[in-house]
Amino acid sequence: MTPPPDLPAGDAPEPSPDHYFTAQPASAAERRELTVRLAGREVTVEVASGIFSPGRLDLGTQVLLRSVPDLPPASPGPDGATHLLDLGCGWGPVALTMALERPDATVWAVDVNERALDLVRRNATRLGLGNVRVVRPEDVPADVLFAAIWSNPPIRVGKEVLHDMLLHWLPRLEPGTEAYLVVQRNLGADSLMAWLDEHLDDELSVSKLASAKGFRVLEVARAG
Repeated sequence: MTPPPDLPAGDAPEPSPDHYFTAQPASAAERRELTVRLAGREVTVEVASGIFSPGRLDLGTQVLLRSVPDLPPASPGPDGATHLLDLGCGWGPVALTMALERPDATVWAVDVNERALDLVRRNATRLGLGNVRVVRPEDVPADVLFAAIWSNPPIRVGKEVLHDMLLHWLPRLEPGTEAYLVVQRNLGADSLMAWLDEHLDDELSVSKLASAKGFRVLEVARAG
């Protein structure tokens, strides 16, 4: 995988009257175009206010994308497809990267924010990516397992919601595959790692893959 450009010294989401995990943002959309580098190429995407990091490719996602190993080769599951998951997709940088890297896989872009979901749909269409499925969490079929999960999870939803979310999705890894989560160190990356180690079942193990710019990238591996 080609990494994103050099990371800036610091980054913070632009202020918004809405939380990025608001289902229906009340603020005006204020849509605009943004040129970013994803999967080794320059692409132009559409962004808007009322979502996570509407003005840039946020620092945590940059750390994630430059730290994760290449996606696994296509290995169809029971339904004949390879499924990849971007959990908390925002305007879609992780899902779009996955789809560009693995056009033969089905990429699930999952979020609760309807404006974010609309942006991912628009961006996937703009980039000619027909392999991206953009849905709310409850719309992912219960029998779908994932060959990889990449996520910049919504830490600010609170521990209870975050823990429930991770315990729901991480066990849906296929055997012998991994999930990667980027979490800011001062927002509890190390305590989350310890909590996952305690609460995930014995088939799932957690470790630290990388640290950069105040972020940790956690790897959750499912035994093969």
